[in-house]
Amino acid sequence: MITKTLKVIPLGGLGEIGKNMMVFEYGDDIIIIDCGVLFPGEDMPGVDLVLPDIRYLIENQKKIRAILITHGHEDHIGAIPYVLSQINVPIFAPRLAHGLISVKLKEHSLDKQTELNQIEPGVNYNFGSFGIEFFRVCHSIPDAMGIVIDTPIGKVIHTGDFKIDHTPVDGKPTDLALLARLGSDGVVLLLSDSTYAEIQGYTPSEQVVKEAIFRAIGEAQGRVLIASFASLISRIQHVIEAAVYHDRKITFVGRSMVNNVAMAQEMGYISAPPGTIVSLQEAIKLPSEQLVMMTTGSQGEPTSALVRISNGTHRDISVEIDDTVIISATPIPGNERLVSRTINNLIRKGANVLYDKIALVHVHGHSSQEELKLVLNLVKPRYFVPIHGEYKGLVAHAKLAENTGVDQENIFVLEDGDVLELNGAEAWIAGQVQTGQVFLDGNTTIDMESSTLRERRALSKAGIVLVISMIDGITDRLTGEVEIVGTGFVDSDRLGFVSRKVGPMLSESWDRGDFLVSDLVKTNKKIKRIVSDILYKETGKRPMIVPVILQV
Repeated sequence: MITKTLKVIPLGGLGEIGKNMMVFEYGDDIIIIDCGVLFPGEDMPGVDLVLPDIRYLIENQKKIRAILITHGHEDHIGAIPYVLSQINVPIFAPRLAHGLISVKLKEHSLDKQTELNQIEPGVNYNFGSFGIEFFRVCHSIPDAMGIVIDTPIGKVIHTGDFKIDHTPVDGKPTDLALLARLGSDGVVLLLSDSTYAEIQGYTPSEQVVKEAIFRAIGEAQGRVLIASFASLISRIQHVIEAAVYHDRKITFVGRSMVNNVAMAQEMGYISAPPGTIVSLQEAIKLPSEQLVMMTTGSQGEPTSALVRISNGTHRDISVEIDDTVIISATPIPGNERLVSRTINNLIRKGANVLYDKIALVHVHGHSSQEELKLVLNLVKPRYFVPIHGEYKGLVAHAKLAENTGVDQENIFVLEDGDVLELNGAEAWIAGQVQTGQVFLDGNTTIDMESSTLRERRALSKAGIVLVISMIDGITDRLTGEVEIVGTGFVDSDRLGFVSRKVGPMLSESWDRGDFLVSDLVKTNKKIKRIVSDILYKETGKRPMIVPVILQV
């Protein structure tokens, strides 16, 4: 008789695109699937990456048996160095993801202390209460895997990110036969990719993009710049083949792109005839019609190579009139404006820009509705949890599951932190664990409660005003007029007018003894309140107000 329950706890990736991390717990054993980052939106000024909140894992560190990786994209492996700095746990990953993670661990000086293991599909692995088997799926990166989890209450399938491509670039299609066999034997729970669950029909094959890239490079009059994810190894190989076919050299720009290409060449995922790949220093000396450049920046990231090129701030590369720029990616939700701004800047400088809305230069690596329904029909799960996607995508996938015969009461649309428990006979949401977002800010982390991000948002909206008072350290009296200094608030004339109203009022308060240097906390609050009320009345804005009291 089973007395324990299987707990399924998403710590990231549900209700959002990125930050994927799913926890499975049974008794004293925990396994984790994926460990990714989320790229910051425009409402996160100064933030480099968003990481999963792993407080629950830190509290239960002794139970963790392994982190299992489905594939090598940043939203599935990007948080590994930051998580490993807090918990020591072995990692198991497919061959290419293993190589990409190795690069990350070396960059963070964690390679010597981390147990990193390479898995093979079809091989059985055991982690306490869990039996594990990886199986192949198609995605936009080689060696993508789904995972079969054998638990004491039955089999669980986690698809990872996948699509059904009948002409995959690497010749390794999604293992539908395995899914059908498991479905016949009985699957207690299916967790399936929902990224494009709202899109009708089928996802096109990666071969379509290959043909479009060959054609675009062949038609280009001058230099070709192609922006894509640094981890899209198969796309990089397509570009190399197209460059060779059209008698061009290729160079790679951006640290992550250069590092990943070097690793993929070493592992045999990327090949090129000798002399095809050249350094940037060699490339800039070549005639434009002989060159292809591949770069990072497809998501409009402010510090990426393509954005700096579009802004005219890149040290080595500037846009030329005959340039063709191909953005071979779809904007991640939240990045649309950043990407649009980059495209506009490139066009303004005279480049011919091809992107997903006007040319078939990208297909995503996720299943559309017909593929998702096929998997649901093959697996025939008793319970279903849509994963990986915005909330609207999770709900759309839940409706597909209901339409294919899964009982409505057996479908659970979870959000990060929810705890789903199953005992074999029934399933229920048992509560929540503490979770949220952790922001990587330079080489430090800040949490959601930190005032830093809140202050940056306030600064970006209404600027900052310094209220400077020079005080006699003995008498607590002003030694001059209160000075108002503003940045990003209003123009100097308007600020001068406001200052002439605020200054005398504060000076009177100091003279009356309303403010005391001996109680700076209370004094600062009073100054903020007085100045804020006046500024809002005069300007309709509430800037950040910083009292500065100097004792002489």
